[in-house]
Amino acid sequence: MVGLPSQGKSTIACRLKDIFKKNQIPARIFNNGNLRRQYAFKQDTWSAEFYNPDNAPSVAMRKRFALINIRMAKNYLKNKGHVAILDATNVSEERRGTIEYHLDDHPILYIECVNNDEEIVDLSISHKVRSTEFFSLSREDAIKEFKKRIEFYRMIYVPLKDERNYIRMDTLHNKILTEQLVDQFPHYSRIRDCLVTDVVKSLFLIRHTETHYNVDDRIGGDPMLTEKGLEQSSALGSFFRKKKISYIFTSEKIRTIQTAEPIRSLQADCTIVPLKEFNEINSGICEGLSYDEIQRNMPRVYTERKADKYNYVYPEGESYYSMKERTKIGIKKAFYLNRKADNIMIVGHRAVNRMILSHFLYRREEDVPYIYIPQDKFYHIVATQDRKVFELKKYV
Repeated sequence: MVGLPSQGKSTIACRLKDIFKKNQIPARIFNNGNLRRQYAFKQDTWSAEFYNPDNAPSVAMRKRFALINIRMAKNYLKNKGHVAILDATNVSEERRGTIEYHLDDHPILYIECVNNDEEIVDLSISHKVRSTEFFSLSREDAIKEFKKRIEFYRMIYVPLKDERNYIRMDTLHNKILTEQLVDQFPHYSRIRDCLVTDVVKSLFLIRHTETHYNVDDRIGGDPMLTEKGLEQSSALGSFFRKKKISYIFTSEKIRTIQTAEPIRSLQADCTIVPLKEFNEINSGICEGLSYDEIQRNMPRVYTERKADKYNYVYPEGESYYSMKERTKIGIKKAFYLNRKADNIMIVGHRAVNRMILSHFLYRREEDVPYIYIPQDKFYHIVATQDRKVFELKKYV
């Protein structure tokens, strides 16, 4: 693996290991950070100075840990191992030279992870600094130190270009940027397919519970939950109490956050993350109106939208089609941030949840605006290279 911290390297490493094991290919991850945290306990490894390329003692220590991991990987490959995954930054040409020198009897494939979305990197850093390594620091100071650490790595960072075998990928979008393959790898197509595939071990897709606008059949707006809606959200909290949920992704609207709060409150360590990408369709001048009012007072809007619900753009608003890209980005962000957990939860709205489901169901565009999205049930989705599950389940 190659890349700056918080670029998704460990996620890709774990995903690859899972794929290999499912295909009866012995694989193991060798993580430099784990060695550092285990054996450098007398050092302040939270401090950015520990990663300063001009700090000779810490540079020597980190080189030692890298060499230990390389030797363990080599020993593993000499015995029962088929694939060794070196999970570390490996951003310098010197470090990659060390890998090639000691593993000269094995073909080496570099996978460089790149993510230029600052919002997602910041959220990823916020999660990383919750580890025991940073317990002595305030959250603000921990984030500051981690960002300095990244800048020190950036000073020695040389992107892949001249290596024999490499893939550079955008980890947020699961997109291959560049690749080169000189040697033959028997499982290369499987590796590449894994890198570009969204892997969802368990996604719970929930629509917000009942609001005052739902009672009046009004669209859009930012209404609060009714008493019934609060009871429904409480039932959701009880239903998911025994499921480990690390993040609940919501829209920025009050009703989704209100729905998520009882679920979060019954989890041991859970964070609500509002994403603008999961906001409900913008109804423009029709926000807050009922369908009857639109039909009576804006008959042209009502008729034209009914004729092509997927592509019709509300005046000063959106269409299902124009939501497609932002919804897709929201899904990518949720998967990226929740990459190490089995369970992902999204609390959205009727239209946006239809778009999320269409990402997995591959429905015809004209059918997307009619996907059933109830408020007393939720969708459970599993989508991996080997398994697909779509089920609608009750929580009360």
